[in-house]
Amino acid sequence: MKFTILALGSAFSVSQAAVLGERATYAVVGKPEGFATGTTGGGSAACAIPSSVAQLKTWLTDSTARCIVLDKEYNFKGTEGTTKETGCRPASNKCPGAGGQDAINKASWCTNGNAGAGVTSISVTYDTAGVSGINVGSNKSLIGVGSKGVIRGKGLRIANGAKNVIIQNIHITELNPQYIWGGDAIAVDGTDLVWIDHCKFSLIGRQMFVAGNGASKRVTLSNNEFDGQTSWSATCDGRHYWAIYLTGSSDLVTMKNNYIHHTSGRSPKIGGNSLVHAVNNYWWSNTGHAFDNGAGGMVVAEGNVFQNVKTPLLANAGKFFAAPTTSANAVCSANLGHVCVLNAFGSSGTLTGTDTAFLSNFKGKSVASASTASSSIANVAGVGKI
Repeated sequence: MKFTILALGSAFSVSQAAVLGERATYAVVGKPEGFATGTTGGGSAACAIPSSVAQLKTWLTDSTARCIVLDKEYNFKGTEGTTKETGCRPASNKCPGAGGQDAINKASWCTNGNAGAGVTSISVTYDTAGVSGINVGSNKSLIGVGSKGVIRGKGLRIANGAKNVIIQNIHITELNPQYIWGGDAIAVDGTDLVWIDHCKFSLIGRQMFVAGNGASKRVTLSNNEFDGQTSWSATCDGRHYWAIYLTGSSDLVTMKNNYIHHTSGRSPKIGGNSLVHAVNNYWWSNTGHAFDNGAGGMVVAEGNVFQNVKTPLLANAGKFFAAPTTSANAVCSANLGHVCVLNAFGSSGTLTGTDTAFLSNFKGKSVASASTASSSIANVAGVGKI
């Protein structure tokens, strides 16, 4: 894989290249499509490689525009110690000791009724670093080299006004996967212009990507692999249930060319006041549901592939356009700029939804293009594939 020496259009100086050597040839590749169009991340900042997990955290959290390169694994496990406390065995864990997922009592989840009837209090021990993400500052590009850029044991949080962030070609993994509430890979809440591209998420305790209640405005998730294979499953079948959660206020989320596999639900869960364009994604091996569209959610789903997905859409309490027929899809042209593309299904349930009045919300916004549905996305999504 070969990249230019540019960091979003800005050349390294000779001295910078000499310091970084061969690694100076790595930089952000391409530009975001869809709602996060215009995101520049660290912009012209010279790319640099952190020497340790401590330096990585410092660079991510400071107020300096940065291009941060990861050419190895940064392991946060154990860096904040472990926590032992009372958690619970929720009603969903019907296979304790054989692949179930117990829970940390975050926000009194175990005791406020959300864990279901028949919940049992148990002792839980978890890695403390995993339950809280690194608070990423504005104007950052975080990029990986090949498939070497790994963050283990800690996620990232872009919130409280931080904006203009690019995360590309990074694998985030092992956030207390045995526990519900064990940690989120990437969380956004009260932000704008966030582009997550060619990343991989695996062995995550809670959400692989979550948009919180605050307005996160313009977000694009593209070419990512959401790998739900796990030994601790809330549905006791080796598949992750808590995958993608989009219930923010006034969020604009583009999901394009993502590979979402071995999940059993909430991939994604949508609600709040989120406008979501799900285009050319590939769902594979889902034993429960892909979409769950709650009140306030507005979704256009087009050009996607659903292979071995039991229920592509669990419920629709919001607005949903499922690109049902070629003739019906022409309605997209006036607001999305193209005729919507048919979805494809193999050994899967159906995707329904003919709501169109909300399509005017796309008018004047940056909307991703659409192509014919294809499962080949699995070959190009994730780390090391740009």
